[in-house]
Amino acid sequence: MPVTATTRRLTTAQALIAFLARQYTSRDGANHRLITATWGIFGHGNVAGVGQALLESGPDDMPYLQGRNEQAMVHAAVGYARQRDRLSAHAVTTSIGPGATNLVTGAALATVNHIPVLLLPGDTFASRPADPVLQQLEVPYAGDVSVNDCLRPVSRYFDRVARPEALIPAALNAMSVLTDPANTGAVTLALPQDVQAEAYDWPEDFFRERIWPVRSPAVDPEELALAARELKAAARPLIVVGGGVRHAGAQDVLGRLAEDTGIPVASTQAGKGALDHDHPRDVGGIGHTGTAAADELARGADVVLGVGTRWTDFTTASSTLFQNPAVRFINLNIRPADAHKMGGRQLVGDARTGLTALHEALRGHRVPAAYEAECARLKADWERRVTAAYTPASDGLRPTQAQVLGALDTLVTGDDILINAAGSLPGDLHKLWRTRSRDQYHVEYGYSCMGYEIPAAIGVALAAPGRPVWALVGDGTYLMNPTEIVTAVQENIPIKVLIIQNHGYASIGGLSDAVGGERFGTAYRFRAADGTYGGDPLPLDLAANAASLGMRVLRPKTVRDLREALAQARRAEVPTCVYVETETPDTVSGPPPAQAWWDVPVAETATRASAVEAREEYERHVTARRRHL
Repeated sequence: MPVTATTRRLTTAQALIAFLARQYTSRDGANHRLITATWGIFGHGNVAGVGQALLESGPDDMPYLQGRNEQAMVHAAVGYARQRDRLSAHAVTTSIGPGATNLVTGAALATVNHIPVLLLPGDTFASRPADPVLQQLEVPYAGDVSVNDCLRPVSRYFDRVARPEALIPAALNAMSVLTDPANTGAVTLALPQDVQAEAYDWPEDFFRERIWPVRSPAVDPEELALAARELKAAARPLIVVGGGVRHAGAQDVLGRLAEDTGIPVASTQAGKGALDHDHPRDVGGIGHTGTAAADELARGADVVLGVGTRWTDFTTASSTLFQNPAVRFINLNIRPADAHKMGGRQLVGDARTGLTALHEALRGHRVPAAYEAECARLKADWERRVTAAYTPASDGLRPTQAQVLGALDTLVTGDDILINAAGSLPGDLHKLWRTRSRDQYHVEYGYSCMGYEIPAAIGVALAAPGRPVWALVGDGTYLMNPTEIVTAVQENIPIKVLIIQNHGYASIGGLSDAVGGERFGTAYRFRAADGTYGGDPLPLDLAANAASLGMRVLRPKTVRDLREALAQARRAEVPTCVYVETETPDTVSGPPPAQAWWDVPVAETATRASAVEAREEYERHVTARRRHL
């Protein structure tokens, strides 16, 4: 389209919304609108600027979604963008002050997980007609700092638009980062409230349609040849897949490569589901929350191909998992900062492009038959343990948490999407869940943020209408952030919220036991005579709370009841909650314990026997830690 000299007079906020409505991504020959909706809570910092602009633009140009909590709006946007394979995203607008600072946790989650979200917090006056204004933070050493600067370290890109004309480069830079597969995350444009409402003559070309290609860079041919040579020479190779496989749409080529070579595939939390659970090469989750099969293979692996993984401490069991003295790593990653980790050979490039090239380079190669047989035996052994954990002694009893997952396992198909982020559930899911489709398993474990699940379920449901979307939460997580239930009810988004009541912080309670903390401060109970929270359980009725927010609520008592309640919820066309208490407050999980260590330092000196014993156990594990250089 030729450049034109004509202009359009709009406020800065109106110009921004008009600009966003005409941005697109492109991948595999298909275009996708980049910013498909804007979440917002209005206050004096954005109601007359971005709020007025959204009203004026109308739902055809920029749909508006009403939220209840600023952090939750970001979570919903993240859920949406992840489900849309990062090709489309949402914007989030807030007022100044607490509205803006409430974005920080959600922004950190988006950036850690490399998920695009556009944040548009209001800011204090650029022209400073009064100083301070309502909700302004006064910083004695800098007059140009506001609370929005809290968003700098958790944003991939940050700019404060202090003049209308500054929006042009800021908006273009923001789109570039949002669509960069290597560096995407939270992008923040701080908008002073006076600048939002200020008019300017904008060049018409600013509003033309722009298509931002989501690139799939190929790996270096020489690096590829060396990597293929190492894999062919390996006796016990292992592939470890992370979220980059999903983001690149590399699941099919991964499956073909694994099938043709016989190399087993283990997955991180973000990578789980890259292969269906019944794929012969899938050996399940890896690391501290992984399966015995994957962790046993990791301990003996001589060459490990990491694809789209950041190699976090849960994956490496705090650098104690890969014990073969001769182990070598190859890292296929679009981010050079991740490709060099574990002292690995770097394959910098897109996961799908890189795996396609690697598949061709390995054509005709297959691992030893004995190794294939070992992998199949380990996989079958673990499947029997999963079935045992899922199976109740009687349908008339209250379920354990693992049996709750087992009841759900009998019900779902590849259409269902499960969302979780924190507590004891991520460990159980990583070990036990049998994924049936490439996008069924949605566990946010990069930031592991309590309160993510319910708003993220709304975002996912918006991105995948008609599919059953389950938010799996414990009581601790539910109490962190249930308010977006109101949004689901308002918009009639039929999410299914499964609340598992175990009377406290079950995950940290178990960890506290392991490190000598004796579950201190982790139970939801009244104070006992000794001053600790060791009394009777609190009389919480979270089901009643969910009902008060507008949800349909089901209260199963037994395993048999639970199966029927889950089936009803799955069929429901309105937001529905299934509330279930686990067998006892202390019986939270029924799966096998952790198959690999996780480093949480234990007190070096202590008087309580539990901490002394935990320290002795800690020092035994530390001796197995190694640096891969």
